[in-house]
Amino acid sequence: MANKIIVVGSSNTDMVARVPRIPATGETVMGSDFMIFHGGKGANQAVAAARAGGAVTFIACVGDDQFAAESLENYKKDNIDTTFIKSQEGKHSGMALIFVSDAGENSIAVTPGANNSLLAEDIHRSSHVFANASVVLLQLEMPMETVEATIQVAASHKVPVILNPAPAAKIKDSLYSQISVLTPNETEAAFLTSRREFSENDFPVMAKELFERGVEHVILTLGSKGVYLKNNDFDGMITGFKVKPVDPTAAGDVFNGSLAVALSQGKNLHDAIDFAQRAAAISVTRMGAQPSAPTLEEIRNHVF
Repeated sequence: MANKIIVVGSSNTDMVARVPRIPATGETVMGSDFMIFHGGKGANQAVAAARAGGAVTFIACVGDDQFAAESLENYKKDNIDTTFIKSQEGKHSGMALIFVSDAGENSIAVTPGANNSLLAEDIHRSSHVFANASVVLLQLEMPMETVEATIQVAASHKVPVILNPAPAAKIKDSLYSQISVLTPNETEAAFLTSRREFSENDFPVMAKELFERGVEHVILTLGSKGVYLKNNDFDGMITGFKVKPVDPTAAGDVFNGSLAVALSQGKNLHDAIDFAQRAAAISVTRMGAQPSAPTLEEIRNHVF
């Protein structure tokens, strides 16, 4: 299939409480709304890519509960190929408990459940599907051995890899040279470059350090500020779009999914980043992870 995108990663159900502010340690805050959404960084990216016009195959692992059945049905509604989603007996599906404040900030706790049963052997078993892919997109809400296997299988088929290193975790030095696009936010970039504190002055330095590990393109995602891009041809900020935030929960996932689509369609990197930033900006104006992902028509026609 032409322009096929493979997304490997987590599938969760998000339970979201709307609160006036994020609770401090030991504090109880009375919320105003409670909502349940389909989520998980992998699933969010798969849905975002599908709605942005991509042909998506999702490799994941769900439990044997009702949440799994509902998630699978949801993916099919977005025409995502679910052939390689594994069901793990005796495990609960991944769950995320999310606070979203009136200021548009969030706080998230994730219990991986079946996501931890997506194994390296599952990737090798499905390696044939990588052969005709345009892009592979993954994150770190699964075992690191599975991440490593995905990058290695993609490299063996000469398929570009986009790695969103979230949640932050250490990556083997040998893997960086097999990553085409690395998309940390500033906190993740600081973790990967062993910084406990950072300021905007550190963005170029962190991007340079990651680039020098062998990544072809480093994109630091900086919310409404835009992105900091470092590659052989460019080293600097690319401005984002200003919107009034409602829920930023899946903005990074929407960015990554939309970026994968644009690159799979042969757009140059700057145009792909513009497309992805448009999609991410729209997403933060809506509640929920997957419900916030815009369609291709919305991305093209939205006026900022």
